[in-house]
Amino acid sequence: MAKYGEGDKRWIVEDRADGANVHNWHWAETDCLPWSRNFFDKSLSNLTILDGEGNLYIKIKKVDKVEGEAYVNVRKGKIIPGYEINVVLSWEGEAKDAEGKSLLKVEGTVEMPYIADENADEDPELRVTVKDEGPIGKRLKDAMVAKGKPLIFVKVREYVTAMAKGGPAKDDLEAKKVAPKNGNGQGGGTPSSSEVVVEKEVKKEVKKEGKEGVKTITMTEKFSCRAKDLYEILMDENRWKGFTQSNARISKDVGGQFMIFDGSVTGTNLELQDGKLIVQKWRFGSWPDGIDSTVRLTFDEPESGVTTVKLTHTDVPEEDRYGNATVVENTERGWRDLIFHKIRAVFGFGL
Repeated sequence: MAKYGEGDKRWIVEDRADGANVHNWHWAETDCLPWSRNFFDKSLSNLTILDGEGNLYIKIKKVDKVEGEAYVNVRKGKIIPGYEINVVLSWEGEAKDAEGKSLLKVEGTVEMPYIADENADEDPELRVTVKDEGPIGKRLKDAMVAKGKPLIFVKVREYVTAMAKGGPAKDDLEAKKVAPKNGNGQGGGTPSSSEVVVEKEVKKEVKKEGKEGVKTITMTEKFSCRAKDLYEILMDENRWKGFTQSNARISKDVGGQFMIFDGSVTGTNLELQDGKLIVQKWRFGSWPDGIDSTVRLTFDEPESGVTTVKLTHTDVPEEDRYGNATVVENTERGWRDLIFHKIRAVFGFGL
């Protein structure tokens, strides 16, 4: 993920004298890290987890750290959030006996090392520590995990949703939606000729895409192997488990179903030609209901021991069910980094 402020300058809008970004045509980038710190501080500081249940009293004291990268890009009104943050919390707990006498007070930490836009549909890893690992301390820690984790994840989901809506840029976007427009930016009147041209260009782009709201990913990759060997790797669940380090179930029959990346991706085999062709329906769990894409992989062996794979992945939605507009980017990166590059590295098929 590119760091805030280090994007390609061709796509970052330069400040105009009047401060305007007409139609949000250029990228408008907002640093969301300070806002993210404030969000988690308000959401999690002094949050009660248990208040006497089982004679246990637990609460999150404060947010110790929110570090990493967080930003929102806006272009043509489209919100594209990006974030990779590490969040650390302090918590405290106390166990009492039946008469209300304190048995033990403890302190500990909660860490979520990787909250990221690419995993927006998944709950993050959560690590809980406690300074006293005795029987009572362990009981308090277990209670913090059992009761605290669901409450913390609710706040994380609220953060993901807020970022998808623009984070700190949301208010500016809402204001622009209701602001009157004219060629001079003073309200009333008709749009300038330059604005009309821009609107026509947008319509052309949509028409070229075909279906509205979906995109097509194409890639061509080369491997130092036979075509049948690469085909077998992609259709063998044990090899999938090996190079992805995740669970997989793959049918080798037309009409059969598959599940990869621990169930994040599911689908059906539509057409299979040994060593030549794989056509499948693909669906990510984070996509809106009822949306399926089609993956077509063609294998060509132009010379002995060298295989070219052409990927065409159609009907990839622009947004997931949470409103994150990074689906196409993340899917393309997944094919490149988590599948093709991993196969080269694990099986030694690099050229």
